[in-house]
Amino acid sequence: MENKEKTAEQPLHDVSTGTMADVEAVMKKYDRESNVRVWEGVPKTVIHYLMAAFAVYCIIDAIFLTTIQEIRYPFFLGMIVLLGFLTFPVRKGCERPNHIPWYDIVIMLVGSGAFFFYAANALTVIKMSAKIMANPLYMTVGVIGILALVELCRRCVGLPILCVAGVLVVYALASGIRFPQLVRTLFFTANGIFSTPVSVCVKYISIFIIFGAFLERTGVADFFIRFANAAVGRFVGGPAKVAVVASALEGMASGSSVANTVGSGSITIPMMKRMGYRPEFAAAVEAAASTGGQIMPPIMGAAAFLMAEFTGLPYGRIALMAILPAVLYFAGIFIAVHLEAKRTGMKGIPKEMLPKPRELVREIYLLLPLIALIYLVGTNTFTMAYSATLSIIVAMVVGVIHKIIPHIGFSKDGEEEQEAGEKPSLSFRWILDAFEGGARSSITVVVACGIAGIISGCITVTGLASILLGTIVALSQGYVIVALVLTMLCCIVLGMGVPTTANYCIMAGVCAPILIALNVEPVAAHFFVFYFGIVADITPPVALAAYAGAAIAKSDPMKTGFAATKLAVAAFIVPYVFALNPAMLFVDVDGVMTVVQICITSLLGIFGIAAALNGFLARRLNWLVRIILALAGLCMVVPGTVSDLVGFVTLGAVVAYEFGMRTKEENPRGNA
Repeated sequence: MENKEKTAEQPLHDVSTGTMADVEAVMKKYDRESNVRVWEGVPKTVIHYLMAAFAVYCIIDAIFLTTIQEIRYPFFLGMIVLLGFLTFPVRKGCERPNHIPWYDIVIMLVGSGAFFFYAANALTVIKMSAKIMANPLYMTVGVIGILALVELCRRCVGLPILCVAGVLVVYALASGIRFPQLVRTLFFTANGIFSTPVSVCVKYISIFIIFGAFLERTGVADFFIRFANAAVGRFVGGPAKVAVVASALEGMASGSSVANTVGSGSITIPMMKRMGYRPEFAAAVEAAASTGGQIMPPIMGAAAFLMAEFTGLPYGRIALMAILPAVLYFAGIFIAVHLEAKRTGMKGIPKEMLPKPRELVREIYLLLPLIALIYLVGTNTFTMAYSATLSIIVAMVVGVIHKIIPHIGFSKDGEEEQEAGEKPSLSFRWILDAFEGGARSSITVVVACGIAGIISGCITVTGLASILLGTIVALSQGYVIVALVLTMLCCIVLGMGVPTTANYCIMAGVCAPILIALNVEPVAAHFFVFYFGIVADITPPVALAAYAGAAIAKSDPMKTGFAATKLAVAAFIVPYVFALNPAMLFVDVDGVMTVVQICITSLLGIFGIAAALNGFLARRLNWLVRIILALAGLCMVVPGTVSDLVGFVTLGAVVAYEFGMRTKEENPRGNA
């Protein structure tokens, strides 16, 4: 205990030795977006401006351009391929400054040229239609374009999604689809690469990624961490609760599990370890909480924009529907963290180490871009692209204000002091950096969406979706719960190493229709596959977010993955709740009390299951009590008044018994 108290005196933002130096290495290992070429001098400046120019083009395209999609989409992907090969080397470790092999230059020029050729000859392609299969030039262009996109995907996304795409291409050819027909479908129609996923990237996703880059550079992420410290840091298990709250808040502005884990985890994980948490648990908390960022409104993950397109609902409505499930997800992690802290006797962060409320109040203006986005999206007055653009402008203004206002520090005794030598900064370089960062982050998402288009194209042209529909319906025997379990397994297996966006695209085209055919509410079916595609990031054996957290915590990756899965138990329960009773998504709501009942019973159910998994309530629990708690929790999660009452009574009886026994153990004489 003395050692804990001593280490707790370290500054709040200090991290364990070497951790900050390892952050970049962790990102490069688990986040392929971080494995980039090293450019210096003039080449760096040229690429920097080229990226920023592309980001500006994305905004102009989404808001002002009215040219046909056969021109816009290929040109957009051509720029992505060009910038992608300038950014990502052929393999990890190719970090020699200003070096790009001759073969990369050839692939880059020929690959992007294929897309530019399509854009330049779009009207000819439309006129030729099916006759294009007999034209060797266009078939060659199509093959080159597909292969270039595949190679770029290998570099910046990874092999798992390519394995899925490769199997389906082989299946299509084995099913009797002629090679020219497949090339035409995948490259020259709206059923392949240029299908809904890429379309949504052009219209919405790229702009929102740029908005996220601006938010990051305004300092809002650091504000969220300090706010979380001030809000919950002093309570039992404070450091872990800070990680949960901070990640939930950061999730409103970012949708990357690995990036969130590494970004906030570089601060929260060492802090948790200093306070006495096991490394595996510390990494698991951050990974589970950061993964939930993709379901946290208003921005959520990029897949949420695709959901709006697939379901035909306004994005504002999708974000509103996501609120209650997201709250229950983070509440489940918060409860698990609290029980673990009580079980191990963890204390909060000393008050003198926490940020002062007045310090946070001075920077509340950092939230203005998010507030503007929520308002604009909620009013439905402007298009999504226009709302995001206006929010970017607000972020620019806020960022400039934040840069020029002199920063006030705090001395150890809490008195305000002006940081030595600090002067207001009038540099606008950060705006250019934000545009570049947004363009760079867009590359991976767009490429993943393009490959997802290839997968969905193969499924469409072969009729595989109908075959899978018949198979799952037959296996489930018409029982919705069985179909939900089978769909969950498909999403998790496919999501192991496959980006959430691509996972959702595939599942939305394959499994969501199956659930809808079994009378699951359409939007609930889409949310179901969306959730379990996200959960794959913390589900072993390929749990990238958990492994990234383990690398920072220096813990066992597999143990961290299982711990994160246990913490995120709500993510495995909540989707079943809204799939069986979509009132949680504000669909078919009989009244406000119906939603209130579902929220309360689901939360209590999650509490019971979390206590059962943790093995602690008022005291350590034996296996019989844990089983009873788990069953009571499941009863409350399953929609239905009778099951809710049974679960509520059982849970109440167990809680009363355990607290009564603890009181008796603590004061045996008074009960004699």
